[in-house]
Amino acid sequence: MGALGPLPPPLLLLLLGVQGSAREVLVPEGPLYRVAGTAISISCNVSGYEGPSQQDFEWFLYRPEAPEAALGIVSTRDTHFSYAVFGPRVAAGEVQVQRLQGDAVLLKIARLQAQDAGIYECYTPSTDARYLGSYSGKVELRVLPDALQVSAASPPGPRGRQAPASPPRLTVHEGQELALGCLARTSTQQHTHLAVSFGRAVPEAPVGRATLQEVVGLRPDLAVEAGAPYAKRLAAGELRLAKEGAERYRMVVGGAQAEDAGTYHCTAAEWIQDPDGSWAQIAEKRAVLAHVDVQTLSSQLAVAVGPGERRIGPGEPLELLCNVSGALRPAGRHAAYSVGWEMAPAGAPGPGRLVAQLDTEGVGSLGPGYEGRHIAMEKVASRTYRLRLEAARPGDAGTYRCLAKAYVRGSGARLREAASARSRPLPVHVREEGVVLEAVAWLAGGTVYRGETASLLCNISVRGGPPGLRLAASWWVERPGDGELSPGPAQLVGGVAQDGVAELGVRPGGGPVSVELVGPRSHRLRRLHGLGPEDGGVYHCAPSAWVQHADRSWYQAGSARSGPVTVYPYTHALDTLFVPLLVGAGVALVTGATVLGTITCCFMKRLRKR
Repeated sequence: MGALGPLPPPLLLLLLGVQGSAREVLVPEGPLYRVAGTAISISCNVSGYEGPSQQDFEWFLYRPEAPEAALGIVSTRDTHFSYAVFGPRVAAGEVQVQRLQGDAVLLKIARLQAQDAGIYECYTPSTDARYLGSYSGKVELRVLPDALQVSAASPPGPRGRQAPASPPRLTVHEGQELALGCLARTSTQQHTHLAVSFGRAVPEAPVGRATLQEVVGLRPDLAVEAGAPYAKRLAAGELRLAKEGAERYRMVVGGAQAEDAGTYHCTAAEWIQDPDGSWAQIAEKRAVLAHVDVQTLSSQLAVAVGPGERRIGPGEPLELLCNVSGALRPAGRHAAYSVGWEMAPAGAPGPGRLVAQLDTEGVGSLGPGYEGRHIAMEKVASRTYRLRLEAARPGDAGTYRCLAKAYVRGSGARLREAASARSRPLPVHVREEGVVLEAVAWLAGGTVYRGETASLLCNISVRGGPPGLRLAASWWVERPGDGELSPGPAQLVGGVAQDGVAELGVRPGGGPVSVELVGPRSHRLRRLHGLGPEDGGVYHCAPSAWVQHADRSWYQAGSARSGPVTVYPYTHALDTLFVPLLVGAGVALVTGATVLGTITCCFMKRLRKR
């Protein structure tokens, strides 16, 4: 017969379709390296088959010492398929086949043994109309001895998977650094990578994957990653992991917090790259590093004050001492402290307002209302602070408390308040000066008219008080607003301070105002130029008594208020007559002009006619 010519297109497509549908069994590319005692899963899937969508699978092992003998391991269709060497392990579930879908399974061995090394074959019984393609796939498995070792860096821990029975116990103060070391090494002949991670379990919790929280770890690709709760601290530089030498790994947790307490472990995992390029973990071991206790600042900080209840006179110095105690390390790189004093008037709720404080840098400051006074806040011993008021005032009487705050430093010297404590209340009594003031005010002359000058006098009487008492007096006016009948808020018109300096306010009617001291106990308010209706209102005098202490500071020892003085600028009688006169003169002038204009107009018209 002669040679066949080119095949028609339909027949060519049919042959290609037959060839493309040939059965194919796929298993991973080998060899695979795994460590004795660990688990392995080998995948197998079939494609291009005919028949039902659910295919059956049978697994065989060919050991190196008998490469021609196939040992049945497990089958999806025959529960009695396993050979005697695998039967007990299959019955115990240590060796099993797991179906992923109709045409894909996994062979799973929980704990590899040295005799598990060899060639593994995945066979799929035929369901095809014709025997075409491959019906099995083979992959080699090599079982390596366990060569991974992990232990605490100092002191050295026992080798093995489990933690030591009695790990060391470490105590760190809140805010300090927690440093732990780990030794991890392997003598595996194959090229492998180690991944080392540090984890924490809460105190008294059993050790396991479910209870172990990863803190930070070094991945096989040498990337450093932190567990979710520690990610921010790693990014901020408060958490570090470094490899020191060939076997030593060191974790540093900066600024220890209360939640950092627990049992710390070091976990080493050995990884190998399979022929298909993927990475597989072939071994893992864990060692207990230490039980860590964190002494929180809140559990240690204590504040005591002295010397006890104080009773002093006005102008005398007031000294109070505050001692900050507890198992605290000196302030420095990891911790800082601030100390201040608060005062609440007797019977007032709450801690009160700030008097003075020293901040974490040792810089002193005064609270609101104490500016300008001679008050010192200083550290007189390692943990003792003194508040000194050079000249106490009756207003300084009340209940004092010392407030201490402890801070810990994070990355970039950032401070975070970790604890605070207040002392017991310390009563302070300051004797009153006993100054009694009375004021009597009146309008000189009794009646004033518009355009005149009004003088208001204020006589002040004083009873009690120390020598050198100074008086100050101020004048105030209350006027009703537009469209209102009741007086509005008082406005300062003028006054004289205790040092003789005049203080001028705003005159309702405008114009200058003078305030004079006409006697040791008499003040006069004089308005220059003419009074206007806007100057009317209810006036009063407000004297106050002042005492100056040795530190040149002033404090008010007493005050009073006079009775009201009504000022109403009257209109003169002549002014009431002058107004109608002006009105009449104006009317007459307009009338005369009109008559004169009319006569002139008529005269000019008659003259033109002539």
